[in-house]
Amino acid sequence: MKLVKNAAGRYVPVEINGLKSEPFRGVGAYKPKGKKAAPKISSCMDYPEDGNKIVPDLKTALIKAGIRDGITISTHHHFRNGDFIANRIFDIAAELGIKNLRWFPSAAFECHAPNIRHLDSGVIHHIEGSLNGSLGEYCSQGRMRGLGVLRSHGGRYQAIQDGEVHIDIAVIAAPTADPFGNANGVNGPSACGGLGFALADSQYADKVIVVTDNLVPFPCVPWQIQGNYVDYVVVMDKIGDPSKIVSGTTEITRSPDRLYIAELVAKFIKTAGIMRNGFSFQAGAGGTALAFAVELAKLMRKENIKARFVRGGSTKFLVEMLKEGLTDYILDGQTFDLEGVKSMRDNPNHVHTSPFTSYNYHGKGNFASMVDVVVLGATEVDLSFNANVVTHSDGRLLHGIGGWQNCLFSKCVILALPSFRDRIPVIVDEVTTLVGPGELIDVVITERGIAINPIREDLIDAVKNSDLPLKSIEELHREVIRICGKPQKPLLGDKIVAAVKWVDGTVLDSVKQVLKAQWGIKLPGAE
Repeated sequence: MKLVKNAAGRYVPVEINGLKSEPFRGVGAYKPKGKKAAPKISSCMDYPEDGNKIVPDLKTALIKAGIRDGITISTHHHFRNGDFIANRIFDIAAELGIKNLRWFPSAAFECHAPNIRHLDSGVIHHIEGSLNGSLGEYCSQGRMRGLGVLRSHGGRYQAIQDGEVHIDIAVIAAPTADPFGNANGVNGPSACGGLGFALADSQYADKVIVVTDNLVPFPCVPWQIQGNYVDYVVVMDKIGDPSKIVSGTTEITRSPDRLYIAELVAKFIKTAGIMRNGFSFQAGAGGTALAFAVELAKLMRKENIKARFVRGGSTKFLVEMLKEGLTDYILDGQTFDLEGVKSMRDNPNHVHTSPFTSYNYHGKGNFASMVDVVVLGATEVDLSFNANVVTHSDGRLLHGIGGWQNCLFSKCVILALPSFRDRIPVIVDEVTTLVGPGELIDVVITERGIAINPIREDLIDAVKNSDLPLKSIEELHREVIRICGKPQKPLLGDKIVAAVKWVDGTVLDSVKQVLKAQWGIKLPGAE
């Protein structure tokens, strides 16, 4: 595999899964050329005049849609760890003797681990989408036939729109749909919230299958997916378990250290003058970020401050702020709990959005750069403020990017994280995998202090006379090493197992195979 050194100093492949790739040139340095991709032209003469597109079952729909060797099948992850559909697709493919499929999920979770058998057998050739847990570990072992490709939510929309990824068959799990294919995620027994991550799939795929367990007479209102894009509708007993959209990363922390970090984040935002009437913010789905939202709401009540909008992933904490009048709107790309689902359904100020409006870097602007402050997590951050969210310090690929990269274009980006986890430093000399360039990360807040990126002189000036525990990133790093000891570098092979894309479609970094002997790495010098 030929590698070149990109603008971030990382060696990346010039070809990924048989297609030419463009190395990262720098933030804002690459502009696309040409026209957007387009699906094949359809004709109404090929569809029922009565609008009824129902077929007997998913197997029939896949056959009618033209399932065959080597094509690309996409799914979405609005059910997160409660999805019932993706596994069934590849079980059917195996029954039909299909091989070498490219699976293009918006994300894959632990519930999708059964698909490892289809990777082993060759039904699935490789996965291009966020990999969590067992599937990420499978990729790290170098067992996948092709390269994994990790994209942000906006990067996924960009890749489809720009023609980098062509979807042959999109399968959309929809909690409510009508026979024409109009669908939403806010009604029905399996309601999961928005369906924005499936929007590009519906618009650009050759064939689109909507699968529902709540069929309603035409019209399904509201429709988040338009039936004019849909070829077939399948009715099943159950498409997912919405209770499992609340998975490990969407529960508020109980750790005293992390609660203290959340307090520091809220206090920093207030002290820096970011919290003011009409401001906006976004918090990630991690436990510390959720706790931050609670702390910020306390300060907003005390100071009689109202936000114009907050960006979701929505949770009950943001919903409570909306009900209380602490914000005018929630602009929501994904609901992270059932309170968020209910609010999106019932409150017109809880607005359904998609990666096109929120995150797509190859559009005429998006919401991300309009947000005043965003609070995110990371697995690692280094002395240059570069950050990693997909691999651990031992090199294992265990997490997806989600909207994390896209949020780096906020006016103030704060990483709220512990200085170490399980005696393994989070603040390191150099990140194992580069996912976010340091020039876009403004503040690192830990239980041991707050480090502001030196390029943000405005933030430094705003808080320099406060009682906040300000330190340099180097000071925080020295403290962590004194406690944990100097960690070993991960023992990685030469084989590239995955590529990390930047928001503009260029290749930011490579993920290398982790050698089995190094897993469960111990830190020398640690007590």
